[in-house]
Amino acid sequence: QVQLVESGGGLVQPGGSVRLSCEASGFAFKTKWMSWIRQRPGKVLEWVSAISEDGTITHYVDSAKGRFTISRDNAENTLYLQMNSLKSDDTAVYYCKESSRLFTSGWDKRLGDWGPGTRVTVSS
Repeated sequence: QVQLVESGGGLVQPGGSVRLSCEASGFAFKTKWMSWIRQRPGKVLEWVSAISEDGTITHYVDSAKGRFTISRDNAENTLYLQMNSLKSDDTAVYYCKESSRLFTSGWDKRLGDWGPGTRVTVSS
């Protein structure tokens, strides 16, 4: 069974940084694309970033380009998201999710196994 456990969120001031982690188990991590998806308060899921199986290809939503960096450690089955220059608009619960290929839309928490997410609040 797929298990995903996100961590690293918290309260951070505007302009600050945070590093999210996602520990994965129950599937062949190194064979899957991995994405970060977020849900702002009262909003639908929004894809944020994705990384290829071997980590050589990365994609970002426009609002994250130049500020966020996705990475992975296949030896540790762990996904990361370094978030810099945070804005209040980045306030959300952040989830990680595996997929067989790149998906930048259509994420649905009713489909597949999801972790609890980690909440990032950007506020002074």
